[in-house]
Amino acid sequence: MPPSTPPAPADSLLGHRAFVQFWFARTASGFGFQMLSVAVGWQIYAITGRALDLGLIGLVQFVPSVLLALPAGHVADQFERRRIVLLGQVIEWIAIALLAALTLLGGIHEAGILLLVFAIGVAKAFEFPALQSMLPALVPPRILPRAMAVNASAGQAAMIMGPAIGGFLYVAGPGVVYAVCGALYLVSVALMARLRYEQAPPKREPATLKTLFAGVHFIRARKDVLGVISLDLFAVLLGGATALLPIFAKDVLHTGPWGLGLLRAAPAVGALLMSLWLARHNMERRVGAIMFASVAGFGVATLVFAFSTVLWLSLAALFALGAFDMVSMVIRGALVQLDTPDDMRGRVSAVNAIFINTSNQLGEFESGLLAAWLGAVGATAVGGIGTLVVVGLWMAMFPTLRRRQRLHAEPEPIQEAPAADTL
Repeated sequence: MPPSTPPAPADSLLGHRAFVQFWFARTASGFGFQMLSVAVGWQIYAITGRALDLGLIGLVQFVPSVLLALPAGHVADQFERRRIVLLGQVIEWIAIALLAALTLLGGIHEAGILLLVFAIGVAKAFEFPALQSMLPALVPPRILPRAMAVNASAGQAAMIMGPAIGGFLYVAGPGVVYAVCGALYLVSVALMARLRYEQAPPKREPATLKTLFAGVHFIRARKDVLGVISLDLFAVLLGGATALLPIFAKDVLHTGPWGLGLLRAAPAVGALLMSLWLARHNMERRVGAIMFASVAGFGVATLVFAFSTVLWLSLAALFALGAFDMVSMVIRGALVQLDTPDDMRGRVSAVNAIFINTSNQLGEFESGLLAAWLGAVGATAVGGIGTLVVVGLWMAMFPTLRRRQRLHAEPEPIQEAPAADTL
């Protein structure tokens, strides 16, 4: 008889079936969403011809992501998270199916597209904190950073290839793109429906101001968590060089659309390759110092990009920028999840989502505003210098985070907030 296949090592992610299903589901929905984004933008611009309407696509997704974040976090801590994710993805699939049907039948119009995109935004607002909070329950804490790196690699691959696939399929019409997106979402729904993992029954609490804002109070009480989330906020806010890539491509590097495409892809390629490396290596020591060094590297790469006048150096700087950002993102994400009790992960993830979404949007606005005053090079240089200043300040303000050796550490005791601050 042939020898049986040896079992996967305890530290192998492949040995955790629930995580493998989760990863394939995230990959399918990630590719579907990236393809959807391309099709919606092209279709709305083809219908109206107005650039302003492209901004409305982002607005109808941004508003629910911020306004519903705290209620969504509360829901994620009160109900079974897999079911919340499943319900969110079913709603998204229905919206995509309607987009496909209306487009193929010729009954689509701008308001209908925006309304369905808004419905997708509402579903994603509830899906995100539940999805983020599921991951620590799928693998042991020791290999959570590697799981997060593998999970991030799916997102980066979708960002690189999803728009290209969507653009290619759009040649056959937006209805075809929506149909393929719907099929990918169905795959994700099927995998999520079959996913099984151990989760303690959530403790039900009524939705009050105290429970809704419990994530905010928790973050304020945990200095390491506060330091990580606020560092992410200001680093992203200041490091918005990618928003100015069209200006650099045309006026600084004197290249065409093909060069802009390379510039846009470079950070994602750097992040993807770094995520694959992190998936095979555990970070066992000096995680705080590595995180700060990575954010500083992000700032230095931004400065190199700002002053580069040749395409290859700009691409190398953006590649490094994406790689450094992936290292800090994995450490920040794992640290926040491991320092947060399971019954609080939904609300803490929701607050983190507000910080991330706000900093992304404001970062692009800040870059555009500074570019109008100082030019693209000056604005990007100020962002790189600002990132380095923030790293220095945060290392001084959060010394325990700077000295932190491991990701999985005993959380600091929570200090009760003053009565006057309690909501």
